[in-house]
Amino acid sequence: MRRIPVDAALCVTRTRDGGQSFEVLRTGLPQQHCYDLIYRHGLAVDETGTQLMMGSTTGGVWASSDAGDSWQTVSTTLPPVYAVKMG
Repeated sequence: MRRIPVDAALCVTRTRDGGQSFEVLRTGLPQQHCYDLIYRHGLAVDETGTQLMMGSTTGGVWASSDAGDSWQTVSTTLPPVYAVKMG
């Protein structure tokens, strides 16, 4: 089985109503030639829900300070990231 992001573009989906609907968030994330996958433990959210960090199976790490509305690249050259945690 292969897992490849749809259209080779990375996105985050967010729900604010318990999963009845989802927003697709892409600002600052790779939108072409992207093969990064994020495992469940590869996303960390702080207690306020505004600071997020995620790491991918291909060594990418992104951070958001606005609840996922936009993302900044931290690194794209790490080894595979299976879990992240905020300290």
